[in-house]
Amino acid sequence: MTGPEQDVTDMQIKMLALDLDGTLTDSEKKVTPRTAQDLALAAEKGVRIVLASGRPTAGVQPLARELGLDKNGGCILSYNGGKIIDCASGLTLVQHAFPPELIGPVCQFAREAGTVALTYDANGIVTEQPADPYVEIEARTNRIPVRKVEDLTAAVDFPINKILVVGDPDRMPHVEELMQQKFAGQLSIYRSQPFFIEVMPLGIEKAASLELLLRTQGLFAKNLMACGDGWNDLPMIRFAGLGVAMGNAVPQVKAAADYVTADNDHDGVGLAIEKFILQEETNP
Repeated sequence: MTGPEQDVTDMQIKMLALDLDGTLTDSEKKVTPRTAQDLALAAEKGVRIVLASGRPTAGVQPLARELGLDKNGGCILSYNGGKIIDCASGLTLVQHAFPPELIGPVCQFAREAGTVALTYDANGIVTEQPADPYVEIEARTNRIPVRKVEDLTAAVDFPINKILVVGDPDRMPHVEELMQQKFAGQLSIYRSQPFFIEVMPLGIEKAASLELLLRTQGLFAKNLMACGDGWNDLPMIRFAGLGVAMGNAVPQVKAAADYVTADNDHDGVGLAIEKFILQEETNP
């Protein structure tokens, strides 16, 4: 395989998909000034910026506004691909609803596995266990409130895009495996963090929704550069014409990537933008 440095001109990168936590944002959940400037320069060159996260839409919107995506044609891909909105118009471009008949079985499985299930309404998180430490992490990360309900299955009488199952990181690989077996052929299930398992409509992940978005723009995988660090980023790293792993990425993402940049605390995304989109020599 030829190196991405040689292929980047032919790729004609027109879209940049960025995971947030551990990728675009640093350890303090902020975008560094250098990376923010590089994003603005990429947008000026006509590259469409897509914030591609497992977070709910409400948890991504403040950052999208901070980066000016409502002014430069950017998009939010939330719920790991369950929904894509255009930041300027607010229009929903892609949406996949969670099967209502599977909400109860997933919630029951989570209880029996000693984990906690949560989902999202228009205002924030909905769960039976608001004091769970991993629920609190999700709330803090997204800066959204938590609403306690007695029975999550009964409370969800509105369309949702995903269920998040949270729990002890040591147990989650086994829980993930059991869930994948139980819901095989019905749901897509994968970890995004050591303590988070994303439960999605079947076949829905970041790459599948990015492919739909590219089609609406008359673009192809070769026009996409994607940056990520976690297990749920693997599909888009493999799909993109140029897959970039962060220096802090899990080994599987680094192995799948075309290029490994610096970590999220040292302008990894900005350096990759400079190298492959702005095509400047960088010195990490």
